[in-house]
Amino acid sequence: MMPNNFQFGDKTLNLSNAQVMGILNVTPDSFSDGGKFAGLEHALKQTEQMITDGASLIDIGGESTRPGAEDVAAEEELDRVMPVIEAIKQRFDVIISLDTSKALVMEHGIKAGIGLINDVRALQNEGCLDVVAQCDLPVCLMHMQGMPRTMQQNPHYNDVITDISEFFKQRLHSCHQKGIKSERVILDPGFGFGKTLEQNYQLLARQQELLKMGLPILAGISRKSMIGNLLGRDVNERLAGSLSAAVLATLNGARIIRVHDVKETSDALKVVEATLHHKNI
Repeated sequence: MMPNNFQFGDKTLNLSNAQVMGILNVTPDSFSDGGKFAGLEHALKQTEQMITDGASLIDIGGESTRPGAEDVAAEEELDRVMPVIEAIKQRFDVIISLDTSKALVMEHGIKAGIGLINDVRALQNEGCLDVVAQCDLPVCLMHMQGMPRTMQQNPHYNDVITDISEFFKQRLHSCHQKGIKSERVILDPGFGFGKTLEQNYQLLARQQELLKMGLPILAGISRKSMIGNLLGRDVNERLAGSLSAAVLATLNGARIIRVHDVKETSDALKVVEATLHHKNI
């Protein structure tokens, strides 16, 4: 059984209730808010607002992973994320998650006091397993079929849950070989990463099956094309769809919900939790 309390560096978070992770992209080309929070002042203002609105974690990313995205050099990614991490660490009492797939960026983030490594490539890049093995931070392993530049080109699964589960088993085995215990691992099934519209919704419907692995699930569906393509909505018109997906992901076992719209999602999840745990109100 999963423990309710999960350690994120020097902070503990109770995952018996779903927690909201606020997205802070400090990139010029993210799919939803590219460039909007790239400046330090704007990033800090957005962080403060997300914390006020109910975010328990702030996920900082310096490289876009949208479909077709180009790679960013490690030095450029460091220039984008490190001033923001350091400033947030000084000013706010919040868990900082670093969204990166580069060992060098992970190293610098760990030294700066982050609480979570969030890797869309599940520690497959050179040196990442070693860096994580040498610290005691938790890591989120995400499933992605292919790479961001090509992941939406005809993805195929024999069975979406079985194939994703097998991927996680292989990655957990690699972690164990390096001494990274499962107790430090969070799983992200990777909505929108190498999956068709139908596969995404099948994954959402069957997400609870991944709980058999005994690890917390992080779900990131906010404003994604699986919502836009289904509803015919532009990226800034996907709030209702995103909230519906957040509620469904929570009901199907996700413990961390990664979102752009923190206030609205926090409200929605409070209603969900009050319903599920009505005796504790």
